[in-house]
Amino acid sequence: MAVTPESPGKEYCSTSEAAQRLGLSLGTVQQMVENGQLEGWKTAGGHRRIRISSIEQFRSRSMAGGGNAVTRAQGNGLQILVAEDDRILQKLYAHTFASWGLPIQVRMVSSGIDGLVEIGRVPPGLLITDLRMPGIDGFEMIRRLRADPQLHDLDILVVSGLTEEEILENGGLPADVILYTKPVPFRELKGYIQAKIMALQRRGRPAA
Repeated sequence: MAVTPESPGKEYCSTSEAAQRLGLSLGTVQQMVENGQLEGWKTAGGHRRIRISSIEQFRSRSMAGGGNAVTRAQGNGLQILVAEDDRILQKLYAHTFASWGLPIQVRMVSSGIDGLVEIGRVPPGLLITDLRMPGIDGFEMIRRLRADPQLHDLDILVVSGLTEEEILENGGLPADVILYTKPVPFRELKGYIQAKIMALQRRGRPAA
Protein backbone atom coordinates (compact mmCIF):
# COMPACT_ATOMS: atom_id res chain seq x y z
CA MET A 1 0.00 0.00 0.00
CA ALA A 2 1.44 3.36 -1.02
CA VAL A 3 2.34 5.87 1.67
CA THR A 4 0.40 9.09 1.19
CA PRO A 5 1.74 12.60 2.00
CA GLU A 6 -0.52 12.74 5.08
CA SER A 7 1.15 9.71 6.71
CA PRO A 8 3.02 9.98 10.07
CA GLY A 9 5.34 12.95 10.49
CA LYS A 10 2.55 15.51 10.28
CA GLU A 11 3.91 17.11 7.13
CA TYR A 12 0.44 18.10 5.93
CA CYS A 13 -2.69 19.52 7.52
CA SER A 14 -6.29 20.24 6.52
CA THR A 15 -7.51 23.52 5.03
CA SER A 16 -9.27 24.44 8.26
CA GLU A 17 -6.10 23.89 10.30
CA ALA A 18 -4.09 25.94 7.80
CA ALA A 19 -6.67 28.72 8.06
CA GLN A 20 -6.38 28.65 11.85
CA ARG A 21 -2.58 28.75 11.73
CA LEU A 22 -2.64 31.77 9.39
CA GLY A 23 -5.66 33.53 10.91
CA LEU A 24 -7.45 33.53 7.54
CA SER A 25 -10.75 32.27 6.18
CA LEU A 26 -11.08 28.89 4.47
CA GLY A 27 -11.76 30.60 1.15
CA THR A 28 -8.59 32.66 1.41
CA VAL A 29 -6.47 29.59 2.10
CA GLN A 30 -8.06 27.73 -0.82
CA GLN A 31 -7.24 30.69 -3.06
CA MET A 32 -3.65 30.67 -1.80
CA VAL A 33 -3.31 26.99 -2.76
CA GLU A 34 -4.77 27.65 -6.21
CA ASN A 35 -2.37 30.59 -6.69
CA GLY A 36 0.60 28.44 -5.67
CA GLN A 37 1.31 30.48 -2.53
CA LEU A 38 0.83 27.34 -0.44
CA GLU A 39 1.79 23.79 -1.41
CA GLY A 40 -1.17 21.42 -1.33
CA TRP A 41 -2.93 18.50 -2.95
CA LYS A 42 -6.34 16.83 -2.90
CA THR A 43 -7.26 13.44 -1.53
CA ALA A 44 -9.35 10.97 -3.52
CA GLY A 45 -12.34 12.32 -1.61
CA GLY A 46 -11.61 15.88 -2.75
CA HIS A 47 -10.21 17.17 0.56
CA ARG A 48 -7.22 19.48 0.49
CA ARG A 49 -4.02 18.70 2.35
CA ILE A 50 -1.55 21.55 2.74
CA ARG A 51 2.16 21.18 3.45
CA ILE A 52 2.90 22.60 6.91
CA SER A 53 6.39 23.74 5.88
CA SER A 54 4.86 25.96 3.18
CA ILE A 55 2.54 27.50 5.79
CA GLU A 56 5.49 28.31 8.04
CA GLN A 57 7.47 29.70 5.10
CA PHE A 58 4.55 31.94 4.15
CA ARG A 59 4.20 33.17 7.73
CA SER A 60 7.92 33.94 7.85
CA ARG A 61 7.75 35.88 4.57
CA SER A 62 4.68 37.78 5.78
CA MET A 63 6.34 38.66 9.08
CA ALA A 64 9.39 39.91 7.22
CA GLY A 65 7.28 41.83 4.69
CA GLY A 66 5.12 43.33 7.42
CA GLY A 67 8.14 44.50 9.36
CA ASN A 68 8.56 47.64 7.28
CA ALA A 69 7.07 49.79 10.01
CA VAL A 70 7.27 53.53 10.60
CA THR A 71 6.99 54.01 14.33
CA ARG A 72 6.25 57.55 15.46
CA ALA A 73 4.36 56.78 18.65
CA GLN A 74 5.03 55.62 22.15
CA GLY A 75 2.39 53.31 23.57
CA ASN A 76 -1.03 53.70 21.98
CA GLY A 77 -0.48 55.09 18.51
CA LEU A 78 -2.96 54.77 15.67
CA GLN A 79 -2.18 51.50 13.91
CA ILE A 80 -2.21 51.98 10.13
CA LEU A 81 -1.79 49.22 7.56
CA VAL A 82 -0.85 50.24 4.01
CA ALA A 83 -1.44 47.69 1.22
CA GLU A 84 0.49 48.82 -1.85
CA ASP A 85 2.59 46.69 -4.20
CA ASP A 86 4.60 49.57 -5.70
CA ARG A 87 7.89 49.70 -3.75
CA ILE A 88 8.47 53.34 -4.66
CA LEU A 89 5.06 54.30 -3.28
CA GLN A 90 5.75 52.25 -0.15
CA LYS A 91 8.89 54.32 0.46
CA LEU A 92 6.95 57.52 -0.25
CA TYR A 93 4.27 56.54 2.27
CA ALA A 94 6.92 55.69 4.87
CA HIS A 95 8.91 58.90 4.36
CA THR A 96 5.84 61.15 4.37
CA PHE A 97 4.20 59.53 7.40
CA ALA A 98 7.48 59.73 9.34
CA SER A 99 7.74 63.47 8.59
CA TRP A 100 4.37 64.24 10.19
CA GLY A 101 5.37 63.49 13.76
CA LEU A 102 1.92 62.07 14.54
CA PRO A 103 1.20 59.26 17.04
CA ILE A 104 0.96 56.57 14.37
CA GLN A 105 2.48 53.16 13.78
CA VAL A 106 2.57 52.01 10.17
CA ARG A 107 2.98 48.58 8.58
CA MET A 108 3.39 47.91 4.86
CA VAL A 109 2.24 44.92 2.81
CA SER A 110 2.34 44.25 -0.93
CA SER A 111 -0.79 42.17 -1.58
CA GLY A 112 -4.30 41.45 -0.39
CA ILE A 113 -3.20 38.08 1.01
CA ASP A 114 -0.48 39.69 3.11
CA GLY A 115 -2.98 42.35 4.15
CA LEU A 116 -5.44 39.74 5.43
CA VAL A 117 -2.63 37.97 7.29
CA GLU A 118 -1.49 41.18 8.98
CA ILE A 119 -5.04 42.23 9.87
CA GLY A 120 -5.70 38.79 11.34
CA ARG A 121 -2.48 39.04 13.34
CA VAL A 122 -2.84 42.62 14.60
CA PRO A 123 -6.02 44.46 13.50
CA PRO A 124 -5.20 48.08 12.58
CA GLY A 125 -7.28 51.16 13.31
CA LEU A 126 -7.07 52.18 9.64
CA LEU A 127 -6.43 50.38 6.35
CA ILE A 128 -5.10 52.31 3.35
CA THR A 129 -5.12 50.11 0.25
CA ASP A 130 -4.56 50.06 -3.48
CA LEU A 131 -6.96 48.02 -5.61
CA ARG A 132 -4.76 46.38 -8.23
CA MET A 133 -2.36 44.04 -6.46
CA PRO A 134 -1.03 40.52 -7.19
CA GLY A 135 -2.96 37.48 -5.99
CA ILE A 136 -5.93 38.65 -3.95
CA ASP A 137 -6.47 42.27 -4.99
CA GLY A 138 -7.88 45.18 -3.00
CA PHE A 139 -11.45 44.50 -4.13
CA GLU A 140 -11.40 40.94 -2.80
CA MET A 141 -9.59 41.91 0.41
CA ILE A 142 -12.22 44.56 1.17
CA ARG A 143 -15.08 42.15 0.42
CA ARG A 144 -13.65 39.59 2.83
CA LEU A 145 -13.08 42.19 5.53
CA ARG A 146 -16.63 43.48 5.26
CA ALA A 147 -17.94 39.90 5.44
CA ASP A 148 -16.11 39.32 8.73
CA PRO A 149 -18.32 40.37 11.70
CA GLN A 150 -15.24 41.28 13.74
CA LEU A 151 -13.72 43.46 11.03
CA HIS A 152 -16.68 44.79 9.03
CA ASP A 153 -16.42 48.23 10.65
CA LEU A 154 -12.67 48.67 10.02
CA ASP A 155 -12.00 52.14 8.56
CA ILE A 156 -10.80 51.72 4.97
CA LEU A 157 -9.33 54.31 2.61
CA VAL A 158 -8.70 53.33 -1.01
CA VAL A 159 -6.00 55.11 -3.00
CA SER A 160 -6.13 53.92 -6.60
CA GLY A 161 -5.33 54.92 -10.14
CA LEU A 162 -8.47 53.20 -11.45
CA THR A 163 -11.30 55.28 -12.88
CA GLU A 164 -14.80 55.16 -11.38
CA GLU A 165 -15.94 53.13 -14.39
CA GLU A 166 -13.17 50.57 -13.88
CA ILE A 167 -14.04 50.30 -10.20
CA LEU A 168 -17.70 49.69 -11.04
CA GLU A 169 -16.71 47.05 -13.59
CA ASN A 170 -14.93 45.21 -10.77
CA GLY A 171 -17.98 45.22 -8.52
CA GLY A 172 -17.61 48.65 -6.94
CA LEU A 173 -16.75 49.47 -3.34
CA PRO A 174 -18.85 49.48 -0.14
CA ALA A 175 -20.51 52.84 0.52
CA ASP A 176 -18.50 53.38 3.70
CA VAL A 177 -15.11 53.03 1.96
CA ILE A 178 -13.49 56.40 1.15
CA LEU A 179 -11.94 56.60 -2.32
CA TYR A 180 -9.01 58.79 -3.33
CA THR A 181 -7.33 58.81 -6.74
CA LYS A 182 -3.59 58.69 -7.37
CA PRO A 183 -1.24 60.46 -7.07
CA VAL A 184 -1.47 59.83 -3.33
CA PRO A 185 -3.27 62.84 -1.75
CA PHE A 186 -1.11 63.11 1.36
CA ARG A 187 -2.69 66.39 2.51
CA GLU A 188 -6.14 64.76 2.62
CA LEU A 189 -4.73 61.63 4.24
CA LYS A 190 -3.05 63.69 6.95
CA GLY A 191 -6.27 65.55 7.69
CA TYR A 192 -8.25 62.30 7.91
CA ILE A 193 -5.67 60.67 10.19
CA GLN A 194 -5.48 63.73 12.46
CA ALA A 195 -9.27 63.82 12.77
CA LYS A 196 -9.39 60.11 13.60
CA ILE A 197 -6.70 60.45 16.26
CA MET A 198 -8.52 63.41 17.84
CA ALA A 199 -11.87 61.60 17.82
CA LEU A 200 -10.41 58.53 19.51
CA GLN A 201 -8.59 60.66 22.08
CA ARG A 202 -11.80 62.57 22.92
CA ARG A 203 -13.52 59.25 23.59
CA GLY A 204 -10.66 58.29 25.86
CA ARG A 205 -9.83 55.24 23.77
CA PRO A 206 -6.42 54.11 22.55
CA ALA A 207 -5.86 55.15 18.92
CA ALA A 208 -5.43 51.61 17.66
